[in-house]
Amino acid sequence: MLLLLALPLLALLSLPLVGLLGRSSASEVWLALANPAVHDALVLSIITSAITVALCIVLGTPLAIWLSQGQHPWATMIVDLPTVLPPAVAGLALLSLFGRTGWFGSHGVLIAFTTTAVVIAQLFVAAPLYVRATVVALNAIDDDIGHAAQIDGADAWQVWRFITIPLAWPGIQAGIALALARALGEFGATALFAGSLPGRTRTLALAIYVAAETEPAAAIAMSVVLLFTAMALLFFMKNNTVVG
Repeated sequence: MLLLLALPLLALLSLPLVGLLGRSSASEVWLALANPAVHDALVLSIITSAITVALCIVLGTPLAIWLSQGQHPWATMIVDLPTVLPPAVAGLALLSLFGRTGWFGSHGVLIAFTTTAVVIAQLFVAAPLYVRATVVALNAIDDDIGHAAQIDGADAWQVWRFITIPLAWPGIQAGIALALARALGEFGATALFAGSLPGRTRTLALAIYVAAETEPAAAIAMSVVLLFTAMALLFFMKNNTVVG
């Protein structure tokens, strides 16, 4: 009975993806990737997403550690807000700060509609996912383990290096995968804040949107690439879940 009730939603979630795969062959995917415009969009997506993930780790880890060590409701709300914010609002918010008429623009720092803007837009939406996953992983560790190690003579750095980080690492890896998936799929904020300039700000997600009307076969092929990427990242996350 429960399965019958669940089938409609399962069908809605799965059939469109099956249909997408059915409309594109491996040769069409390779042909699309051989297109210089598609190749440029793919390379740009990989480079900007890699930079975004690196920034998530460097900037997000200290924030996650701080959030895990106490109650910080306002900071937590600020971190979580981008995950529920409409993409258009996120793009306009970034434009209002970094745009030509924003604070940075008024001081001669032009960031909007550049590759840097792509990274900032991706970081804005992806970093909260990494921070949240890392906080959950850190909070899942029993404090008694670290205390016991300190009693045995370990200093704070040794506790972090040999106990905290290894125990939290599966959750951190899941956060990295989430951030990477979000960065690769980012569309709305990037479109408003960075635009869709070929070779400069047009990521694979934006290239799919542009090709959807003029080159539907290429759009489908690019979508299949992102679909398999998402599936691979999902599989990775399922095998690197937080224990607790």
